[in-house]
Amino acid sequence: MSQYSSQQALNPDVEVQCDLRSDTVTRPDAAMRAAMAAAEVGDDVFGEDPSITRLECTLAERLGKDAALFLPSGTQSNLIAMLAHCGRGEEVITGRDYHVYKYEAGGASVLGGCVLDPRLVEPDGGLNADDVGRAVKEDDAHHPISRLLSLENSHNGMAVPLARCIEVVNVARSAGLSTHLDGARFFNATVALQCGEKALAAPFDTVSICLSKGLGAPVGSVLVGPSDLIAKGRRLRKMLGGGMRQAGVLAAAGLYALEHNIARLAEDHARAAELKTVLEDVGVTDVRGDTNMLFLHAASEVQNRLVESFTATGVKINVSKDEPVRLVLHKDVSEAGFATLLQAVRQI
Repeated sequence: MSQYSSQQALNPDVEVQCDLRSDTVTRPDAAMRAAMAAAEVGDDVFGEDPSITRLECTLAERLGKDAALFLPSGTQSNLIAMLAHCGRGEEVITGRDYHVYKYEAGGASVLGGCVLDPRLVEPDGGLNADDVGRAVKEDDAHHPISRLLSLENSHNGMAVPLARCIEVVNVARSAGLSTHLDGARFFNATVALQCGEKALAAPFDTVSICLSKGLGAPVGSVLVGPSDLIAKGRRLRKMLGGGMRQAGVLAAAGLYALEHNIARLAEDHARAAELKTVLEDVGVTDVRGDTNMLFLHAASEVQNRLVESFTATGVKINVSKDEPVRLVLHKDVSEAGFATLLQAVRQI
């Protein structure tokens, strides 16, 4: 059962105090809704939506890339990146636990004929450079052609150090591979690493940015990269049914999020650190994650007591068999909800 499947049965008589299943559950606040209502719109398939154009130009400039493409979801953004980089029978080297391999339904293989070679993810969320070097295939008719390295940052709540990313990318570059970053929580990584947006994006040809997670926008991701690849991606977007018309109302939410909701990600990280301390105080010692996301590995008895306490107090989580409990802090966890969460942990 995946991280997206929930077995927790909340008591219908208990009001939900906070929802920690994911930072995708955030909703547009009043100011974001006002920005959406006031958005200039046009037909984006014709290239005439000024709000979408502004969002694409903004992110391309901020990340130091030539161009950008607004897309409905992070999964489609990653898929289009892989299809733009790779032809049929060509290979993507990535992490075994990365989203592109584990949680995107094999789209690059099903729709693009791409081969994915999943490598072991290191404890800090990165890949081992030597292992990536060994994964690159020889020019032999028996093998797929190694074409793309796809990394992820942040990964499972861990901000992968920039030096680790650069080391792995350099190995891939020396072997002639292109590079892609699944930056679904890109800004969580920049905040945690205290590095610039261009610095984190620079090692990669393409970067996928999600707006509907910690940034609080309702829909959308943006793929940034070289003009030729983004042009190819625009054709692929149409082919995959991702072309949207007057979608500037969605782009306006993304623009608002970029202006107002990045700096505050540090609050989510601080809350996660505080929650980690409280969990360790009650005996849950195997807790990992250093941004807005924690993963708990606890004895079944302790985990069951924790789930029971959460259920009784209206704390909503994902519970999956044989998987660690994942707790995700985000902007829609209120002060009262966070206090309830801490109290629920202390009660176990």
